Amino acid sequence: MRRLTFIFALIISVLGVKDVCAQKLLYDVDFVLDFDNKESHNPYVQSGTLFGVRLTPTVGMEFCDSIWGRHQLIAGVSYAQPFGADWRACKVSPTVYYAYEKRGFQLDFGFVPYDKLRRALPSYLRSDSLAFSYPNIQGVLMGYHGRRGYVEAFCDWRGMMSDSVREAFRLVLNGQYMYQWFYAGGYAQMNHLSHSEKVLGVVDDVVANPFVGVDFSYLRQIDVLRFQAGYLMSWQRDRRGDYNAVSHGFHLDTDFQWRFVRLRNEFYVGQPQMPLYEKYGQVLNQGEGYYQAKLFNRTDVTLYMVRRGFVTAYASWNLLYVQGYGLSHQQQVVCRFSLDRACREFRHRGLDLGSLKGLNYR
Repeated sequence: MRRLTFIFALIISVLGVKDVCAQKLLYDVDFVLDFDNKESHNPYVQSGTLFGVRLTPTVGMEFCDSIWGRHQLIAGVSYAQPFGADWRACKVSPTVYYAYEKRGFQLDFGFVPYDKLRRALPSYLRSDSLAFSYPNIQGVLMGYHGRRGYVEAFCDWRGMMSDSVREAFRLVLNGQYMYQWFYAGGYAQMNHLSHSEKVLGVVDDVVANPFVGVDFSYLRQIDVLRFQAGYLMSWQRDRRGDYNAVSHGFHLDTDFQWRFVRLRNEFYVGQPQMPLYEKYGQVLNQGEGYYQAKLFNRTDVTLYMVRRGFVTAYASWNLLYVQGYGLSHQQQVVCRFSLDRACREFRHRGLDLGSLKGLNYR
């Protein structure tokens, strides 16, 4: 511990930062169990089961400089292990990043958890399976949040050119402004898939989704009640084959949550948004494959078994209707736990970790 403190003090002195507040040791362990069973009756989503756990221990230091900015340096690993397989089937990826925050401004550099986004990416930008297997942004995350809204952008460099891997990255911008119960915002993405040492060709994928909505979550009788409607446009170009396609559609998202019950509905109608998905799959498109359909509706019925700030466990039955192919089913069981949030909650309540035994978390 003394050696780590000395290293941080040396960095501070080199940077010329004065009036540094006391350093604080940071530690956290995030746990995720994910059971995801898809029974697909359409050509856009492959049937299969994902069942495993992901453990992410991290440790770091925090300090403030003379202008009251907050600095953090975090290091750890993310270990994902599927059930029914030995350790050779696991996936280990680094979680290493520097974070700076001051008066609503946020800068993160490195392998940054997607959980640091103020709002989870929609399903057309990030699928359920990738959310479990690839938990980190690899690059830069920056943003600003205020009393009425936020804006954030990130660069995720997910592929370094080699003989078997194509260079790949994407830039994503999103934001939202809220006035009383109305809000407006949007997502924009520039996704790029380039050469490998053996395969030539460049593919571009541009997405735009402006939206408006109403949010009645301030009502005390309910937890969440939100309606959101937007225009969804994508442009995909395969330069090697001189292929261009522009797609337009309408996207509607409804979310209701009360106590331990949640109902969410996602509806899309328009032109297929991922015309190159069949050729490149998730190497290019990071979202759910059912956006290849002209019309689909997904309804999630969720029951929470545990719902607290530091632990959430729920079971979900999802129904996916695709025009011309009928209904498909998906069952999910998810458990998420954060040690850091647990410590902060119980410190706020005046408890220590030794007094947790026997408490009713529900």
